[in-house]
Amino acid sequence: MIRLSRLTDYAVTLLSHMGSGKEGDLWAASGLADTTGLPMPTVAKILKLMAKSGVIQAQRGATGGYRLARSTSEISVAEIIEAMDGPISLTDCADSNPHEGCQLDGVCPMSNGWKKVNVAVRRALTSVSLAEMCLTPLPVIESGATHAEGP
Repeated sequence: MIRLSRLTDYAVTLLSHMGSGKEGDLWAASGLADTTGLPMPTVAKILKLMAKSGVIQAQRGATGGYRLARSTSEISVAEIIEAMDGPISLTDCADSNPHEGCQLDGVCPMSNGWKKVNVAVRRALTSVSLAEMCLTPLPVIESGATHAEGP
């Protein structure tokens, strides 16, 4: 079974919440934790990985927070998955680099087949934007201020 990590699922949830506001809105990590019901350490870890990958931007200081680096229509699900879990690859030999240590590397009749499947899966995930993931209204766990408008 092909399954994304729980953290990747949570990352899509957090980014969807961020995408539900106005473009440029700043979001506090604590507000995102409150609205999603996710533990603060989990939210902080995800935000750090998303900022490192360039999906979101961090603004430091008393009026700081996090904002999406681009519009939701310009952020793909593939980009989120890669930021959280690394390159999208169904098998080791489907990765762009030959699988080191594989005894069948170079003679495996399935290598090209898996590469085709890997390309198709990546293409499908790239074609789905965060905007499409935000189409369904998201529930709010707790009431209260969850974000402040950007400058």
